[in-house]
Amino acid sequence: MLPLSYALRNLFRDKSRLLQTVGGSALVVMLVMAAAALNGGMKQVLAASGSSKNAILLGAGSEESIQRSEVSSQLSGIAEATILGVSKVLGRPAVTPEIHYMSSLRTGGGGKGQALFRGVTPSALLVHPEVRLIEGRFPQAGEVMVGKLAWRKLGIAEDGLRTGKKVLLDKSEMTVSGVFAAPGTVMESEIWAAIGDLRMLAQRETVSCVVLRMDHPKYFSDAELFAQQRLDLELTAMRESDYYAALGDFYKPIRVMTWLTAGLVAAGAIFGGFNTLYAAFASRIRELATLQAIGFGRVAIFFSLMQESLVACLTGTLLASALALWLLDGMTLPFSIGAFTVVITPGVASIGLVTGILLGILGSIPPAIRCLMPALPKALRS
Repeated sequence: MLPLSYALRNLFRDKSRLLQTVGGSALVVMLVMAAAALNGGMKQVLAASGSSKNAILLGAGSEESIQRSEVSSQLSGIAEATILGVSKVLGRPAVTPEIHYMSSLRTGGGGKGQALFRGVTPSALLVHPEVRLIEGRFPQAGEVMVGKLAWRKLGIAEDGLRTGKKVLLDKSEMTVSGVFAAPGTVMESEIWAAIGDLRMLAQRETVSCVVLRMDHPKYFSDAELFAQQRLDLELTAMRESDYYAALGDFYKPIRVMTWLTAGLVAAGAIFGGFNTLYAAFASRIRELATLQAIGFGRVAIFFSLMQESLVACLTGTLLASALALWLLDGMTLPFSIGAFTVVITPGVASIGLVTGILLGILGSIPPAIRCLMPALPKALRS
């Protein structure tokens, strides 16, 4: 086998060509890492948003969108008194009616965006224990409580949703009473208001759904049996985790398109690498033939050429990983129903490393084979 130092020296023969190879591989690896991180972040936030302990009672036929659902405002009390297995906190049943409403919000500084509002009662904190008030207080009449990432979802300045600020919701002025956190869930991008205010703004007498927290996921069958028995209420029961899993399937085409885009760019980079490496290897056909003449086999030379490609591509992979940690890690991105945080996990880094190795191997095989194919006398005379 040829020494590794031979491959390393050859890399610096043409510095511009080396920069092209390193830069191209870095761009592809970073794009693949970004695609993996985006897909993982969106999938994770939807998976974490639903609890298997929570049961949702919503209108029959509205399983795909709570916003379209309408159920009686009396359902909360009926379900609380009828359904067994409902969790209790300090003797208070964990049952809450909710209104889900999409509308525009305008801040005092002129910022405007489309937000998902949730009309709630204080019992919502019993049903959604992941919610923590980090500033201010729970909203009363004429007030809203905003998620920590709501400003990212709206695409406005963070200062516009500080506690005490005034906002306009459908021409009704409201005060921000507090800020809450619900790490890793879409609720962190929502705006919560008193259910009475939202019922008036949405001009409806019904609510969107009733959410119950069960003592154990196995008690979901009690909620399901209640929905089947009360035909007069026209209900259906869903696990909250199943609802958000269905939303994840809805966004699956977007995630597929992200991977497809990354794959097409990677394919283009591999074909570009063919041309770059072929140009680098073709100018050394006589040198490679001389190595064969003094005793080195074609397999040894082939692996030396592959080493050159791998070292350049892995250098690009290292550069891409550093840029991904600097530019992407911790970035918060909005999507239609919320926002998610991009995290460069060890799994994402591993995908980037595998991509760099594949680029180095696949990009070097065809040029190396083509340059080693000519017969030795012909190659020495080239």
